[in-house]
Formats: sequence, structure tokens, C-alpha cells
Amino acid sequence: MSLKGRYFVTGTDTDSGKTWVSCRLLEQAAAAGLSCYGIKPLAAGSEETPEGLRNEDALNLMAASTEKLDYELVNPVALREAIAPHIAMQKAGRPPLTAARLTGYVRGALTHKADLVLVEGAGGWRVPLNERETLAAIPRELDLPVILVVGMKLGCISHALLTAEAIQRDGLTLAGWIANRMPPEMPVLEENIAMLEKMIPAPRIEVSEPSVR
Repeated sequence: MSLKGRYFVTGTDTDSGKTWVSCRLLEQAAAAGLSCYGIKPLAAGSEETPEGLRNEDALNLMAASTEKLDYELVNPVALREAIAPHIAMQKAGRPPLTAARLTGYVRGALTHKADLVLVEGAGGWRVPLNERETLAAIPRELDLPVILVVGMKLGCISHALLTAEAIQRDGLTLAGWIANRMPPEMPVLEENIAMLEKMIPAPRIEVSEPSVR
């Protein structure tokens, strides 16, 4: 995968490491002298600050980006509770999210040019926005190639293969996938990675580990 272009970053599930991987890719791009930024249009799990709700993942993306966008462009929909977004919207007394609304937010952010732009999803590929639409509508509408982050833990092979199938069934390009080694290290880790390399129809992407994780 080239470090240039626009990509949607999804994961096998929540806490698969999408933000950690996205930040590493942004840092690699910056180290190569490229301009870059990441956005997270929807984030569930935010803290109240004097400036309003702020999500840790979105703040980490901002810190790893060379292009400094306003927080509202990076994370236009911040939800307080770390629960399914459609339920968080209901509990907050807000109207249901729509794919058109979120896609509009992303289009606005994408007017800012950079060599590498990452649009990070929330949870996995089929996270519901409402009773009819899922977050997968954003990369479909914008025709963004997808990077799949596989959280290496028991059950990840099935999750990864099902997600890869869904991405391709939606008519999108799976640009590559990343094996995110998560503590504690899963048994027979390398054997699991080897199987994924054989079965996922896309190249495996290596990311550089920071000195402190």
C-alpha cells in the first residue's frame, strides 16, 4: 500500500487497534516528508471539557497528523457514552444519525488536501447508524479503499475473513490489512498470521512500532 491517498480504516471489532494503527501510518507518512491527517467522523466514548465533548481517539489522530484541522472537522459527532452509536444517540436525546449526514461531514473535511488522509471508522464494518444504515455507507458513498485492522486474538481469523468478504461485497477495494499484536499475545500468533496471509485477498501492511506503546 502506498503512503499516499485516501483510505477508510476499519477493524474486525471494537478495540482491534484502529486508532493505534492509524497513528502509526500517519507518523510513517510524516517521517517520509508527506503531509497527512486523520479524521474520526463518529466516536462513542468522550469526556466533557471546557471546549465540549472530546474523544481520546480523535485527539490521538490529531496529534499524529501534520495538517492541523479543527476538532469539529476531525470528530463532528462525539458521543459521551462508549456504547453502540445509535443507542448513544437515543440516550442523549438526539435524532438518529444518517449516512448522508456523516458523509457530508467527511466531504467537508476532505476539502483539506494532504498526501495521506485516513478516515477512521467506529467499531467494526457493520456498525448501525439507524435501523436501515450502517457506517459502511461512508466509504461506499465516497469510494474509499479500505484498510482492515485485525486485532490478533482468539476468533480473529473468522472475524477478519467475514469483514474482508463484506468489504468486497460492498464493491470496495481492500487495500491491505494489518495484524495488530495485542497484549496479552495470543497463542500460536505467527501461525494465525500465516493463515490470514493465505486467506485474505489483499497484502499485509507492516507498521512501525513506536519506542513506547
